[in-house]
Amino acid sequence: MKIYTKTGDKGQTSLIGGTRVPKYHLRIEVYGTVDELNSYIGLIMCQDIDNYDQQLLKEIQDRLFTIGASLAADPDKSKMKIPDLHDADIALLEKEMDLMNENLPDLKHFVLPGGNTVISYCHIARCICRRAERLAVALAENSFVDEHVTIYLNRLSDYLFVLARKLTVYFNAEENIWIPRV
Repeated sequence: MKIYTKTGDKGQTSLIGGTRVPKYHLRIEVYGTVDELNSYIGLIMCQDIDNYDQQLLKEIQDRLFTIGASLAADPDKSKMKIPDLHDADIALLEKEMDLMNENLPDLKHFVLPGGNTVISYCHIARCICRRAERLAVALAENSFVDEHVTIYLNRLSDYLFVLARKLTVYFNAEENIWIPRV
């Protein structure tokens, strides 16, 4: 099987279901941003973090592929069975954040990204996740987007923030707090 098809050489691509759209179509932008996020999650997984967090991030990557498949399908024409998100996927992120927060200092200031490389990767992934969420919300104004997608992306960005805080403690780094100049 060849990777290249040459069908996109003129700036068009196909959604699941066969509909051809321009590569700048909002639906393409959303699932492309989810793919970018998934790549950063993979980068975080490759760092020196504990196995539990690596396994959870791998599960998150699977859910992001599910989201990508959902977004890549033409909601009006696709007949393909697409995997879907469940309330339990969202609940898992919430449970994990609650567990991590039990061992973190109270959050009394805004946190600036930084501390070390892996913590910074978490913040980059969080920002990409927020962008994916904004794009998904915009797409949902004119086209079907499963509500679990936007909720999951919202929780995932929060999870990545809490993971960054957890890794700050794990690596004995200093939390980079923002003290506004007034």
